[in-house]
Amino acid sequence: MYRKRKRVFFELPFIIIAVVLLVGLVVMLLWNFIFPTVLHTERINYLQAVALFVLCRILFFGFRRQYNSKPNMWRGNPQWRQRWMQMNDEERAKFREEWKKRCGPPSSKNE
Repeated sequence: MYRKRKRVFFELPFIIIAVVLLVGLVVMLLWNFIFPTVLHTERINYLQAVALFVLCRILFFGFRRQYNSKPNMWRGNPQWRQRWMQMNDEERAKFREEWKKRCGPPSSKNE
């Protein structure tokens, strides 16, 4: 198992570079097919396409991997799940209201 992780650790950078270069080719082909005729822009070369892809990746997605935007409150602590399952409907409603007060939008009260 350890060898497999070690192998993936060394292969992963090469896989990422290959994917970026392949996507750069796709970006170049799409740009040169669509934009010069539609927007009357110049054609771009391969390195410009790779740079454009990397720039868009940074601007729109950042450096973090965020596939699931909804946090999973059960993942780290199974005790929460157990407590939630033992609550009745009234306790659950009270719990939700308390969290809405804590985590919801700020109230419009003049304090």
